Amino acid sequence: MHDTTEATDAAARPRARLALRLVPAALVSASAVLLFGLHTPVSIPAGYLLLGLALATALVIDRPLARDLALIALGLLLISTISLAANIDYPNMALTGAVLTLAVLLPYLVSRYLYRERAIRFPIRTGRPWTSAALGYLVVAIALGYAILPTYFIRSGAFHNWPTVTAPDEIGRLFVGVGFVGIWDELFFICTVFALLRRHFPDWLANLLQAVIFTSFLWELGYRSWGPLITFPFALLQGFTFALTRSLGYVIVVHLLFDLVVFLVIVHAHTPAWLPIFLY
Repeated sequence: MHDTTEATDAAARPRARLALRLVPAALVSASAVLLFGLHTPVSIPAGYLLLGLALATALVIDRPLARDLALIALGLLLISTISLAANIDYPNMALTGAVLTLAVLLPYLVSRYLYRERAIRFPIRTGRPWTSAALGYLVVAIALGYAILPTYFIRSGAFHNWPTVTAPDEIGRLFVGVGFVGIWDELFFICTVFALLRRHFPDWLANLLQAVIFTSFLWELGYRSWGPLITFPFALLQGFTFALTRSLGYVIVVHLLFDLVVFLVIVHAHTPAWLPIFLY
């Protein structure tokens, strides 16, 4: 009986430690909801307070976790300094591009040169060819985008969160903006946030935590109404796909194919006579 009790206690200790570490990590994810998902006078200050509480709690519980959460917090703080509304004016695109680039670059530089670690990587080439299943999934991604996105954007009215584009220059800027953000999503949410969280949590849990942050960001970007019902599963799938393939290049291709449909739907929604190829 004594041996059985000791074995039970030993098995419970790792679960208890995991639960403790989850507290500050969950606070970081929750801070993203306040910083990007809500738009009230107190939501951003409350988000900053939550981030501070998360880091202070992590310092007490697990210092290595605190170091990695600080990198995620650094990226979130940078992103929170700008509006994520879809504005394709040249000055705003330059500002947004610069800040989002820093949100990826600075955590990488701190991890690589201050922490002396290689926790954040961007594996474009893995040396492994894509399987037939991987190629098939690309077709599935396009099919799902075609089936879901027109109904979402047009029936919910979410396309109004993006500007009307009719001139070639405007269309080009929208195309570049959608593509840039799609690539950035994978660099930050998958290769930075998910990669750092995986060091401390099982993949499924790290994926849930990053998906909350991912979805909050996309909410402010314009995926409102019932958009989270699409963006949260998409974020989970991207994390799972990256864990399976270990290929940044592959998840970027998946994302860009999905975003190609997003771009075409937005153009069509604002000018229905253009691209009348969608069912909704």
